Amino acid sequence: MTCLGLFRSPETSSMEYLPEHSPILIVDDDEGLLFSIRTALLSGGLPDPALLSDSRRAVELVVAKNFQLVLLDLMMPHLGGMEVLKQIKLRAPDTECIIITAIDDVEMAVSAMRYGAYDYLVKPLNLERTTIAIDHALERFQLKRGIALFERPQSFEDLRHPEVFDDMVAEDEAMALVFRQAETCAMSDYNVMITGETGVGKGKLARIVHRLSARRNGPFVAVNMSAFSRTLFEDDVFGHVRGAYTGAVSDKRGFFEAAQGGTLFLDEISELDTVMQGKLLRVIEEKEFYRLGSTDLTNVDLRILSASNRNIEEAMASGHFRRDVYYRLNEYHIHIPPLRRRPKDIRALANHFLKFHAKKNGKDIVRVSPKLLDVLQSYTFPGNVRELENIISSAVLIETERELSLASASSLISFSGNQVSAKEGFPTLAEVQMNHIRQALKLTGDNRTHAAKLLGIGLRTLQRKLKSTDIQDGGAAKSHRGTP
Repeated sequence: MTCLGLFRSPETSSMEYLPEHSPILIVDDDEGLLFSIRTALLSGGLPDPALLSDSRRAVELVVAKNFQLVLLDLMMPHLGGMEVLKQIKLRAPDTECIIITAIDDVEMAVSAMRYGAYDYLVKPLNLERTTIAIDHALERFQLKRGIALFERPQSFEDLRHPEVFDDMVAEDEAMALVFRQAETCAMSDYNVMITGETGVGKGKLARIVHRLSARRNGPFVAVNMSAFSRTLFEDDVFGHVRGAYTGAVSDKRGFFEAAQGGTLFLDEISELDTVMQGKLLRVIEEKEFYRLGSTDLTNVDLRILSASNRNIEEAMASGHFRRDVYYRLNEYHIHIPPLRRRPKDIRALANHFLKFHAKKNGKDIVRVSPKLLDVLQSYTFPGNVRELENIISSAVLIETERELSLASASSLISFSGNQVSAKEGFPTLAEVQMNHIRQALKLTGDNRTHAAKLLGIGLRTLQRKLKSTDIQDGGAAKSHRGTP
């Protein structure tokens, strides 16, 4: 066992083992049992628990360290487990507690539950059942904490540092919760897992957490884990020394060393092969590793943020993601909802992207048309914020007027089903084509040869389309419908 956090009081000879950021505290005067429970938890993929043999210190540590779960022996000298349970529930009511006892007494179990215990386990412990009980208790703590955050309406006015979120334009209350969570976890050194669909902004949020943290002056190193193969993983992540293999002509720092003193962001962590997950786990746990070809340990001091667009629970159930790795990386969890669940953000983001890309391309486009906004509000955005920006940026290139029209963007949106077909004023395919050709002619000064190249068609094809849509030179049309 690593000696990190191990302490023995010279006055009482009591033992304390306090690993960093552990959510679990086990209190028992039997030190042998403490270590056997710890071994069982670690082998079951649960976080490394803190251990305490003097019950008189339990409440003080729970309040100071914000433990999520406490396992309490019922019969202990100085202060019994039931009394410790009462004090914990008084001082830290959200902390889950599990009572451990050598006496299988129904009345005692009922009393423990009445005072707020989550479960009651009888010695000799069934370590598998113990692990399951702890797992479920931790899940309940996370659920209660999540419910507590939703108990009142979320507001951006509650943010302490709103300026750091400027890169993530948002007006929907769902994102107010996300931003508050980012502020809450940033100043701790907990490893944070950020989940959400592709394109919602997980990478941006990770950078914000870093900027808000005490490690803000250190490096931020982002790594896409889906890009690794087994053969290159150790070399890229841990580095190598000169001569480690043919072609290793000089020392190389890996990503862990590059992020020393700062934050390492592991994007798409769920795509990492399970064998490589095991190699990653040891470094997360021990904060040390060997470079390829070296016998010298390298110590690292960093924080790990990770992100995934997959359902991690499903990945663990199918065996594609290790539970022990998950618990090390998921000390705090933030989920970013998809854009379709944040309707107030669509208008704000569309206007933001219009302003940015109009300026970038030297265009005097001042607003998004109401018709286009209506269609965007009805769209599901499978690509989320990233897709919305692509739609607006491409439409800006096409648009020739001061208002970004539906005609400029409609061919860029992957409509599905009848999402927008019933929208009043939605253009037909012929109208979209007619306007697209008109815009190409305007952009090329009515030069049909250049317009055909811009449209990616031959000159004769363009001429046929001009005839069929009745567009004359100068981009004018004989249609009586007028310009949409």
